[in-house]
Amino acid sequence: MKDDYQDLVDEISALLGAPATLENRDFRLIAFGAHDSDGDGGELVLDPVRTRSILTRQSTSAVRAWFEGFGIARATGPVRIPAAPDAGVFRGRLCLPVRYRGIVHGYVWLLDREGPDGGDSGPGPQALAAAMEVAERIGVLLAQEAKAGADLSREFLAVLGAGRGWQQDMAVAALRVALGPAGEGPHTVLCVTPWAGEAPQSVPGAAAVCVVPAEPGGAGGRLAALVRMRGTDALAPALTALGRLMPRTAAPAAPPTAAAPPAPGRGPAGARPGTAPGRPPAASAPGVPSTAMAGARTAAASGQGAAPDLTAGVSDPVRALAELPAAWEQATAAARAAAAQPRLGPVAQWSAIGPYRMLAALAADPVDDPAARTLLGPAHRELARTAEVFLDCAGQAGRAAAALGVHRQTLYYRLGKVEQLTGLDLDEGEDRLLLHMALKASRLHH
Repeated sequence: MKDDYQDLVDEISALLGAPATLENRDFRLIAFGAHDSDGDGGELVLDPVRTRSILTRQSTSAVRAWFEGFGIARATGPVRIPAAPDAGVFRGRLCLPVRYRGIVHGYVWLLDREGPDGGDSGPGPQALAAAMEVAERIGVLLAQEAKAGADLSREFLAVLGAGRGWQQDMAVAALRVALGPAGEGPHTVLCVTPWAGEAPQSVPGAAAVCVVPAEPGGAGGRLAALVRMRGTDALAPALTALGRLMPRTAAPAAPPTAAAPPAPGRGPAGARPGTAPGRPPAASAPGVPSTAMAGARTAAASGQGAAPDLTAGVSDPVRALAELPAAWEQATAAARAAAAQPRLGPVAQWSAIGPYRMLAALAADPVDDPAARTLLGPAHRELARTAEVFLDCAGQAGRAAAALGVHRQTLYYRLGKVEQLTGLDLDEGEDRLLLHMALKASRLHH
């Protein structure tokens, strides 16, 4: 099928007299035509955006936001995009949306040509109409490919639900055959919860999607997605998939230029580095750009069961398909942690959820420790919050009082009440550990 795409891209290049590139709707390069020398000295004239797309076979989330701001995802005909040198776009673009049955599946890009006086000397209406007919044929191929990926949901669900032993071995073997060459290399698993209704027919960037039924007594199912990791930006495909599943919360419009790294320490008004005052910090894992995590949380929802209270978890990459059940547990734990602790969510990576990695495994059932039972009741929520903040502050009364906005004496009074209710001694390390674990674990069930 790759040769089919290349032939069609070459056909558009010939029709319009300019080198074309084809990207899917996630701005991942599929095919590109030959780029002839067109500079004054015979040199190849590109710009950083196109060069990066060809060399890395993908574009950044900022590039995507920049071009989508011109309405290409909604357009049904050619869209001209002017040059923006400050953003690294030295040449204007001509974008041909690739659609099938009203759904955009990709884009054909051409570097726009300008006449000697700076005016437009691009292709005429007849050439553009002929190129759009070729783009429609590309759309049919991309839609068929997306449908083939959606048909893997049964095999993927079987792997996640199979027990250990021969059943899991058979399920993994079936998924490996279904994936074909795509089964090689590392994968990650995503969990979006709670999910109502059916799984979407296809998710950009995902090899397979399915809905895992709720556990007994649970609320709503969980959407699972299998994503193959690629390139140096390993999480980019996972975040692309999540960006089409999570509800819109904001709309970043940064041009495709590299942002300077934040200075050490905190930003204005005590903000965390890399965040603007008044904006919640992005839930970013070590080695994961906060802008990428933000992008996953700000893309439009697909409208297929998405709800404002969705949270999502991303597992660590695994190389063997037999490890997918363990990766699913990681993704589920991360999604639960994102719901339990707002600063982690709504998208959290398993490696970044700290103590919740252990608590999610231990706290399969609601906390019912006799020491913490009364404190965790609805009548003592303020005392429970006081104890949690105090323990989060490593028992430093000054920090805890400041975080709670109360006087130290008020803090001491409340902690005394906590000791009376629990029978624990907050001067004892093991008692502090028990109470801290109980408080954190209780979050996972609210």
